[in-house]
This record gives sequence, C-alpha cells and structure tokens, in this order.
Amino acid sequence: MTQNVSANSFNKVIGPLLLMLFTPIFAMLMWYTNTHCEGSFLLLIEKGNIGGWMQLLNEAWFSHFFGSPTAWIILGAFAALQILFMKIIPGKIYHGTITPKGNLPQYKDNGLAAYLLTFVIYLTASKVFNLFNAGIIFDHYGDILGALNLFALIFCLLLYFKGKYAPSSTDHGETGNFVFDYYWGRELYPRILGIDIKQFTNCRFGMIWWALSVVSFAFAKHERTDHIDYGVIISALLIFIYLFKFFLWEKGYMRSIDIIVDRAGYYICWGCLVWVPAIYTSPTMFLTNEHVQVSLSSGLIILFLGLTAIFINYWADKQRQAFRETNGIYNIWGKQAKYIKATYTTDLGEEKSNLLLASGFWGISRHFHYIPELAAAFFWSCAGGFDYFAPYFYVCFLAILLFHRAKRDDEKCTRKYGESWKEYKQTVPYKIIPGVY
Repeated sequence: MTQNVSANSFNKVIGPLLLMLFTPIFAMLMWYTNTHCEGSFLLLIEKGNIGGWMQLLNEAWFSHFFGSPTAWIILGAFAALQILFMKIIPGKIYHGTITPKGNLPQYKDNGLAAYLLTFVIYLTASKVFNLFNAGIIFDHYGDILGALNLFALIFCLLLYFKGKYAPSSTDHGETGNFVFDYYWGRELYPRILGIDIKQFTNCRFGMIWWALSVVSFAFAKHERTDHIDYGVIISALLIFIYLFKFFLWEKGYMRSIDIIVDRAGYYICWGCLVWVPAIYTSPTMFLTNEHVQVSLSSGLIILFLGLTAIFINYWADKQRQAFRETNGIYNIWGKQAKYIKATYTTDLGEEKSNLLLASGFWGISRHFHYIPELAAAFFWSCAGGFDYFAPYFYVCFLAILLFHRAKRDDEKCTRKYGESWKEYKQTVPYKIIPGVY
C-alpha cells in the first residue's frame, strides 16, 4: 500500500514537477550550447564551473526571459498567419477518432497549403521586398525561445482554467492535483474561437515553425560566411521534405496516440511550443554556428539516404491510411491486406470495431515506420560529424520518445481491445524492430 502511494505521488506530483522545472532550463541551455559553446556540453559545464552557474543561466535564459520586441513581432506574425490559414484556406472536413465519451473531433484538411504558403510569404517578404534578412530567425533565436517559454507557461495555465470553467466537450476532467492537471491538461480536445488547440500547437505552430526555423538557419549560415555549406543545406532540406511529408499525412497524425490520448496541457502544448523549436532544430542549429566541412559527394550520399528513409516512412503511413479509407478492401504488395477485426465498448456502452492492419510494413512490426523515421533524423544530423554529441541529442530523444510511445500504444490497445489485441500481437509479435523488440 505504501509503495503504491509513493509511486502515485511520484507519477502525479514529483515527476511532472521535476520535468516542468528542468525542461524550460534545458531548452535554453541547448540553444546556448549550440550558439555559444561550439556545440560542446563539456564546454558548457566548464563555463558553469568557472563563471558560476547563475551567471551561465543569466546568459542562457534570464537575459532572454521576456524575449525582445523583434522576437514577439516574429512570433506574433507567425502565429496570426497560422490561425488565419486555419480559418480561410479551404479544405475537406474530416473527423478524428471517436472518443470514449462519444465525441467526434472535426478538422479541416488544409495543412499542406498552409505549410507551403508560409514559405512563399516568408521568402517573398525577405527576398523580393527586402523587409528582413532570411536568417532573421536564427539571429534572434535566444529571444524567440525566451518569449516562447514565457508564453507557453502562461498559455498552459489558461488552458487549465478553460478546462475547469469552460470545457469544449465532455472529454475533460481533473484529478484534484493542480500540478498533474496543469502538466497533463484537463481537456482532450479544447477549442478556442473554433480553433482546435492541439492541431494548432502540434501541427500548425510546432511543425511549420520547425521547418521555417531550419530554413532560416541555412540562410543565416550563407549570410555569415557567404559560401555554400552543403551540410546545413542538406540538413534543412531533409527536414523541409520530411515535414512536407508530415502535412501530406496530417489527417493520419490527428488520429494518432499524441492526439487521442494526450490532453492539452504542459506535456504536449508546452512541448510543441518550446521543446520542438529548441530541440528538434538543434542539429541544423549546430551546423549553422559551427563549420563542419561536408563535400558535395558526401552530401549527396547523405541526401539520398535521408530521402530514402523519408520515403519508406511515408510509404508505411500511406499503406495504413489507404487501408483505412477502403475499409480493409485493399491490396498491399500484390495481395489482399490481412487484418484483425478488433471490437471494443465505449464509455457509453456502444459496441464499436476497428480493423488492425497486419500486412505490408505493418505485418513486419506494429510500428515499423519508426525505424525509417529514426534513420531520417540521423541523416539530417550526421552532417555535423561525430566530434560532438549535441547534433545527435534529438535523435536520441526521438528514439526514447518513439519506443515509449510504442509501449503506451500497446497498453492503450490492450485496455481498449482486450482479446482482439492479443490475437493481433500473435499475428504481428514485434513492436518496432523485427526479431528484437
């Protein structure tokens, strides 16, 4: 009994509190490491030991805590543009996964147009009208991350109170523990002025900002050195193409575990507003600040391998999406797709069923698509060479995230489908790596 109470206390209070104290600091230290410490964590520690850690934190975060007027203008313009695009760009209406309480979230499929138009507007404003230099985001990134950190912490608090006093649907609740409810969120699908919050934070802000940032970083490198750097160009290009692929598949992402399980709180909203801009951009950030020589021939090999990984990742997602859209009547690799019909009962007592694909990539392992996703991340990082760990922090973080996500998905599906999921696991026994895990 005492052990259960202790475990619950750690999971609901101590663990979330430590993460919320540590991650904002680490996000800023990652930026500082890549821009002021040559990408070396050892140099960062040395600076802290010599000059004092409070002085280091002041340089890395406190002096950027409130951002700057330029940072707020950049972020405000970007956020307003994405909200405007969500509203005015036409797109087919589609639905997410029905919730246990019977709600069916609704979205507009216009993410790819928003993604491409963002770059058209940014590059036109910079290169045609000369309103700003294309590397402006990199030049102000410390202040941008400081402003994002401050905004996201307040925004998550507003979401907490919205979930308490004005929830958007019946898919909301609380534990009575403020720390955990702030961390995890109170609502599953909050909406403000018709805007789905998770679609905005996860996709239209987090993912588009990630791509826009690394492209700006590549321009900043050229503006600083006035020569072609194949490493940073290939890194930014692979990320741009990977996220182009993401928006081709945004409909599928809105039915993933990130959306259907995670509530809108610090974990997912702060993560997409701050952690993604700070950590996901870090390989390209490192390359922008450090001169790592990559030959054209090596760069082309990296580009080819990265594109291959992205294509396989897209191919796997496409198989499942097409299978769902045809209700299982679909050929994969020349054969009718095999599947398990899994039944479940909603909280309202309604009997439902889903088809679990067991063919193609989805017959190799239950999350085979994570392998090419990790490979793609490695290839847009490896142009940074192997002298420092910083360019590979994102790859390591992504591996932990995906393996943990696979575990969470297995637990969720076990609870949801019961015996049907056991049958599916017998058909497709491995989570990610065939023959290993």
